[in-house]
Amino acid sequence: MIVDATGLVLGRLASVTATQLLAGEEIHIVNAEKAIVTGRRENIYGEYAHTRSRGTKEKGPYFPKRPDMILKRTVRGMLPYKMKRGRDALSRLRVYVGVPRELKGQTFEQPEGARARDVGVRHIELGELSKRLGSNF
Repeated sequence: MIVDATGLVLGRLASVTATQLLAGEEIHIVNAEKAIVTGRRENIYGEYAHTRSRGTKEKGPYFPKRPDMILKRTVRGMLPYKMKRGRDALSRLRVYVGVPRELKGQTFEQPEGARARDVGVRHIELGELSKRLGSNF
């Protein structure tokens, strides 16, 4: 299954994806930078910056900056990744920034449960958040 993350809410997308991965599906998510995070900009930036500053790559909890890795980390948080079935499920997930060459021309899906209901103006794209955290994807 190939999912286009454009306009989908990050948490909802991660939840639906985790359920499908545990069911045994292989999932490719494209356009990860266009997924949205709902809430006020200042709160979102503050929470992610705080989460990122808690640890380093060498010691402590590492939190990524790139949008594809943030999305993958969010899905990982919804899986029992310390158990074999969770690790196996996570190995069936591929997340991309943009659309890779091998997936061009194929049809993309958008799961019903991941669509935004009423986000209005209180949201940002994952790519914008990623750039604010210091990524240059």
